[in-house]
Amino acid sequence: MLVDTFGRRHTSLRVSLTDRCNLRCTYCMPAEGMSWLPKPELLTDDELARVLGVAVAEGITDIRFTGGEPLLRRGLVDIVRRVSTTHPEVMLSLTTNGVGLARMAQALHAAGLHRVNISLDTLRRDRFAELTRRARLDEVLAGMAAAQRAGLTPVKVNAVLMRGINDDEAEDLLEFCLAKGYQLRFIEQMPLDAQHGWRRENMVDGREILDRLARRWTLTPVPRRGSAPAETFHVDGGPATVGVIASVTKPFCGTCDRLRLTADGYLRNCLFAREESDLREPLRAGGSDADLATVLRDCVAAKRAGHGINDPGFVQPHRSMSVIGG
Repeated sequence: MLVDTFGRRHTSLRVSLTDRCNLRCTYCMPAEGMSWLPKPELLTDDELARVLGVAVAEGITDIRFTGGEPLLRRGLVDIVRRVSTTHPEVMLSLTTNGVGLARMAQALHAAGLHRVNISLDTLRRDRFAELTRRARLDEVLAGMAAAQRAGLTPVKVNAVLMRGINDDEAEDLLEFCLAKGYQLRFIEQMPLDAQHGWRRENMVDGREILDRLARRWTLTPVPRRGSAPAETFHVDGGPATVGVIASVTKPFCGTCDRLRLTADGYLRNCLFAREESDLREPLRAGGSDADLATVLRDCVAAKRAGHGINDPGFVQPHRSMSVIGG
């Protein structure tokens, strides 16, 4: 088992398949000038399969494919099929912006993917184009509907509210998700943008979001949160729920069970870690599975008590979310 010095057992692995994305969300990337990882630096399908096999043997039971935008990874369906066939006991999910999902949802489900998380920060076409610098809202909505039809459920929707930009849409987003049968989760904006432009005063915090929603709906906390990042609430008695991931104002580091693998083969024990553990080098140098397992265990053992966002000396990771993987 992958247990750190604070007794936290790690069972979840976020796997970035690419740092590339077909949107340019203002809080994530600049409009131009991103330097993509060279293809030879990315883990190959075979290397991914081997790392994931070792991770499962060490206790990983939940794998989420991320990016960048994972739908841009060539052979994604084959990667999912390979992992699901070899490790049918593992929960497989995908975090995506939804662009292109409509044409891939059925194939992904058939390959063994269980569910998806889809990012959606606005329901307004003009605002979507402004936020993402791309006019592709209809494709995202079509992808969400296709995922639901394909059985990639529950379809979870991730929304980031930003002050003066889209914070007037909290109620609209929840109403939309309730009507469609999606599970909405609001995420506090975090200091992980490539341009390092995050400012705490622009962040709409979890308490403010809940206060806004409570004007219209009765929210009742769902007990037994466990290691889930979202604090979840029944809406008007349920069964529908809404969640808030308050990573900045209410850190849940004490129950964190997650590791992250970057597309170029580096293991991170925290989204905000300043250090990474190299898995690509031993993979390509002929290292054994035991060598890879040692890297996993050592990385977990070095995990700190918390991410430190609220510490005076906090320094944003040099790698952005699009490179680390969500």
